[in-house]
Amino acid sequence: MLGLFIAQVLNGLLDGTYYLLIALGLSLIFSLGGIINLAHGAFFAIGAYLAILITPHVGFFGALVLVPLIVAGMGMVTERTLFTRFYRIDPLYSLLLTFGLAMVIEQGLRWIFGASPQNFNMPDILRGQVFFGDFIYSRYRLFLIAVAIAAVAGLWVLLNRTSFGRIVRAGVQNPEIVGSLGISLRPYLSIIAGIAIGLAGLAGVLLAPIYTVHPAMGAEIITLAFVVVVIGGLGSFWGVILAAILVGLTKGVFVAVGLSSWSTAAIYLLMFVVLLVRPRGLLGERILRFE
Repeated sequence: MLGLFIAQVLNGLLDGTYYLLIALGLSLIFSLGGIINLAHGAFFAIGAYLAILITPHVGFFGALVLVPLIVAGMGMVTERTLFTRFYRIDPLYSLLLTFGLAMVIEQGLRWIFGASPQNFNMPDILRGQVFFGDFIYSRYRLFLIAVAIAAVAGLWVLLNRTSFGRIVRAGVQNPEIVGSLGISLRPYLSIIAGIAIGLAGLAGVLLAPIYTVHPAMGAEIITLAFVVVVIGGLGSFWGVILAAILVGLTKGVFVAVGLSSWSTAAIYLLMFVVLLVRPRGLLGERILRFE
């Protein structure tokens, strides 16, 4: 009984890991560029469909590397052709733009692949269970959590241990000072958009073997990813991580105690309570939008 409870809690944390991959990208794009990217979930779906297309040619692990790079390239092109026009105006316009982009991508996927759900088989090497005494858990789910942790750790190193990251963090906090030093944030905006959207593509590859792939899968996940961003606080790397863990634990515990129908409502209640106590989120700070 205890093993089943722990497994359900871990499944909740698993949900928190892929919310985290998407939420970190959402937070980065908004914090640096002021863009509310409602199309982020659509790129998640693109990642899943590209995994289905590419895996027969390069294998699952090849797709795990190539697909995020391809989706990141799409993100950089999107930033250069669309986002760059909306940095200096009301974020509401970027919200409308990315909502339309999400609809275009979803309908494009439906036109190319059809509306029927598609299945994607995980590699044989990751099938089966891992035993820890009496506790049993999926080998692939443990692999997914490990890859997500590695990706987040790599992003932290990039943002906190490199000159690129120092400029990005300065641009998030005070873009005017960065500009006064003669540093243009535009190249950094493009790279950040690529990294952020590439993370969504990575989540799509990782989730494809355990969730049904369909054109609207991005719309299903984007709302909860935004909830994670709101709870954690815009501009806070660790706030988003903490929020993803809390959301995952909340969902997992409610499922484990037999209240699975209430698990999603509990997440929104958590957001409501956090915003009542701290409107900027758990670790949110004041953000000056890029001009």
